[in-house]
Amino acid sequence: MPLFTFTCVSQISQIGQRQWAQLMGSDNPFSRYEFLHALENSGCVSIETGWQPMHVIVKVLEGDETVNSTTGAETNLVAVMPMYLKTHSYGEYVFDWAWAQAYERHQLNYYPKLVSAVPFTPVTGPRLAISTQLNAAQVQALLTQLSRYLEQQVARVAGSGWHQLFHPHAEHQRLASTGCLTRLGTQFHWHNRGYHDFNAFLAQMSSRKRKNILKERRQLQDKSLYFRFVEGPQITCDALQHFVACYQATYFKRSGHSGYLNLAFFTQLVATMGDAIRLLLVSQQEEGDESMIAAALYFVSDSTLYGRYWGTLVELDGLHFEACYYQGIEYAIAHGFKVFDAGAQGEHKVLRGFEPVETYSAHEIAHGQFRAAIADFTQQERVQVQHYMTQLKQALPYKKGQE
Repeated sequence: MPLFTFTCVSQISQIGQRQWAQLMGSDNPFSRYEFLHALENSGCVSIETGWQPMHVIVKVLEGDETVNSTTGAETNLVAVMPMYLKTHSYGEYVFDWAWAQAYERHQLNYYPKLVSAVPFTPVTGPRLAISTQLNAAQVQALLTQLSRYLEQQVARVAGSGWHQLFHPHAEHQRLASTGCLTRLGTQFHWHNRGYHDFNAFLAQMSSRKRKNILKERRQLQDKSLYFRFVEGPQITCDALQHFVACYQATYFKRSGHSGYLNLAFFTQLVATMGDAIRLLLVSQQEEGDESMIAAALYFVSDSTLYGRYWGTLVELDGLHFEACYYQGIEYAIAHGFKVFDAGAQGEHKVLRGFEPVETYSAHEIAHGQFRAAIADFTQQERVQVQHYMTQLKQALPYKKGQE
């Protein structure tokens, strides 16, 4: 059996952009080195914010020819996984507050815990990246040894367990097959079925639902608003500062704080991965930045448009739906994106053409009795989520046979 070495590093910069990208790739914008590095470099992710980086790197044990001879790689790094030591459950979007409260009632510590995820980002994407040069037996050996390593890390930090959030379906199946506790969740995504414009999309809906959307969009027509998308390299400092002001103001009104992210984070993103960023600006004049009243920040991959952050300085009926849903749908159609992921939660999206899709998480709980109780909970939750998704699919606004 090949042997691997496992190490946790406290900064993603200790791995480096080139090596991270070689394993993780660059299609999913939130798994990119640039995104995770910006979170750390801006201070949004740190010990102080309760997100202490402990990224896992896996290397071939020096001299192990059973692997080295197979990979032929320039480096002996064969896997990476973003991971954090958490002292709370904020910014995860897979809710385990009830578990933590149950621990507290029994005078046990739920925190710290280890979380493999992208902070503040409920978007499905790769979490464990393994070199494609490893064969099936080597991958299995790596996974077995990684599982033991994570158990040791949980014991070392006296944590309650290890959690992996928003991984793809294939990873979900693998983790479930190993006996890991898994949870089922749901989000709402819009799917492009070859529409040539927004009206073609609406034509697939029942008459009443189509009229509701048109009525919703007409609310803003007499406001003389202008909507324009700006690609990352063309985003000005003024436009970005305007967006951040909108984001923070809206976040504060909703939750009492200015949000998890700051200007330094967004500035670094635009500078380092502008190719994956689209900024929607909403203004009261066709040209010029001085009349901007709202903004939304989108990301793109090869096939998917992601709506992530938004904010406004004014309150207008329908503005949120227009900026975060309908403008995104139009942009996805115009640029050929197959999927539009407009963010977590929000069953109101269903009536606007967004369909329920499954999301996944996995959980290893160290305490035996609590693990059994949580396993029972996740099984019951799965049945409820599946029933909920079935009901929502029946409420989709499309004509029969168009779903």
